[in-house]
Amino acid sequence: MTTDVTVAALQLAFSDDIQANIEAVSALVREAAGKGAKIILPPELFEGHYFCRVEDEGLFARARPVEEHPAVLAMQKLAAELKVYIPTSFFEADGPHHYNSLAMIDDEGEVMGVYRKSHIPDGPGYEEKFYFRPGNTGFKVWKTRYGTIGVGICWDQWYPETARAMMLMGADILFFPTAIGNEPHDPDLDTSRMWQRAMVGHSVSNVVPVVAANRIGTEDWQTFYGHSFIADERGDYVQNFGREETGVLVATIDLDRVRRHRAAFGFFRDRRPELYGRLVQDI
Repeated sequence: MTTDVTVAALQLAFSDDIQANIEAVSALVREAAGKGAKIILPPELFEGHYFCRVEDEGLFARARPVEEHPAVLAMQKLAAELKVYIPTSFFEADGPHHYNSLAMIDDEGEVMGVYRKSHIPDGPGYEEKFYFRPGNTGFKVWKTRYGTIGVGICWDQWYPETARAMMLMGADILFFPTAIGNEPHDPDLDTSRMWQRAMVGHSVSNVVPVVAANRIGTEDWQTFYGHSFIADERGDYVQNFGREETGVLVATIDLDRVRRHRAAFGFFRDRRPELYGRLVQDI
């Protein structure tokens, strides 16, 4: 029995036309599946422009329940056709509540569950607290035919607790859909290297492959910097893009090798949970 799994990350620019974006993502999903990918990650909130750069009450009308959201429905149909898993980010409405959510779609087109983004940023150009409640699902992992995967959404990726929690829940690979680019309050600040290092740090300290998918392009005054990547369990890039490429990154991971390396490093053997109480106390 093979323990290999082929994964993919998509990188592309988006218009503010949801149908055009679904078609663009679908074309790249097909390309990735054609290259053998079985778990395919689009960027965060690919349904349109990253609307959280401004506070506009009219934009709440974009949210939909998971069972009605056009992006989720389209990815369900595509996943069933291509026999692939697609972690699908979307703007969720749940009664009067709104979340930045992800539907985990399996290779039969069924929604395995929904994860709601745990960490919600609030700053110039990324004013998500206006739109989203903090997630109430807790971190989640999903057992697939190709191993167990954990998915965090964008701002989640900066927190070592996110990665470690999913690892303790049994994750074999971590996936992070994201939407990040320039900082409007400081045009000299380029966080692209910090962004990559944060996730590569999760890879190294948990001995786990990491898959990150970001958008590119300029939306009004905000430019997104791409740099999507797939890193192996030692934090080395297997595949990566720069700031402007549109396309798919595909890599095959040997999960048996990953598990051997994780055991040999001893990071989980040597944990001291009895010393970590301070981590769950308020500052």
